[in-house]
Amino acid sequence: MMRVKKAIIPAAGLGTRFLPATKAMPKEMLPIVDKPTIQYIVEEAVASGVEDIIIVTGKGKRSIEDHFDHAFELEQNLFSKGKLDLLDEVRRSSNVDIHYIRQKEARGLGHAVWCARNFIGNEPFAVLLGDDIVQSDVPCIRQLVEQFEQVQKSVIGVQTVDYNQTHRYGIIAPLGKMQRLYEVDYFVEKPPVGQAPSQLAIMGRYILTPEIFDFLEKLEEGAGGEIQLTDAIQKLNESQGVYAYNFEGTRYDVGEKLGFILTTLDFALQNGELRMPLLQGMEKLLEREYLGKING
Repeated sequence: MMRVKKAIIPAAGLGTRFLPATKAMPKEMLPIVDKPTIQYIVEEAVASGVEDIIIVTGKGKRSIEDHFDHAFELEQNLFSKGKLDLLDEVRRSSNVDIHYIRQKEARGLGHAVWCARNFIGNEPFAVLLGDDIVQSDVPCIRQLVEQFEQVQKSVIGVQTVDYNQTHRYGIIAPLGKMQRLYEVDYFVEKPPVGQAPSQLAIMGRYILTPEIFDFLEKLEEGAGGEIQLTDAIQKLNESQGVYAYNFEGTRYDVGEKLGFILTTLDFALQNGELRMPLLQGMEKLLEREYLGKING
């Protein structure tokens, strides 16, 4: 039985939705409260049993490598001052074996995954996108791994979205259903409004078999003039069948401004130290907005 031991985390995007903040800082390093978004993704992979991670980066992403490296001066400073809890937090991000490769030209998600083909070899692997953070009792990728271990075919993570949002995602056309696991008729990337075959959207978590690289290598540009991973998954589906799994957990969209802000607020409310001061601050802001509307 094939096991999933490797994961790809694409992090080569330009982060244009967050300019000017991302002019000199990778969007993957923008913090949710006090932790970069990419660290949540790495921690999910590790908690799911992944042993080797490769991050596909681009120009100006060196701070990602620095973040997951040891910072000897900082660690020594924290140790000497007795800040051992904070030292453990800092070290946690550097206790993972991570590899890096650069996507030399921005040709889309499918091309970013293809860049890691030599690292993956002939093994099934996970893909975790940094625009999605998932909170769940069982890590999201672990849920997909468990399904893969049963069906031994690629498994794509999905959740239900409103019909008026389907044009933003890759969408599946489901066939049979076994509890939360779906057989898939076909996949379509960002269908036009009103033409989605279902409300089940791909949510940035994948377990893929290595045959996907054969299709990515030959794939023509798709939506947005880029090499689309969803298009290659459809080819793989036609060849050997691909499943979709409606994973359990709360998914946060941190790939756009509003979602990022709402995620930060939600995570801050889960922080015992921040919860009450934040609620008090939000109450004042809401009161100001309410009074402004009345007086305006």
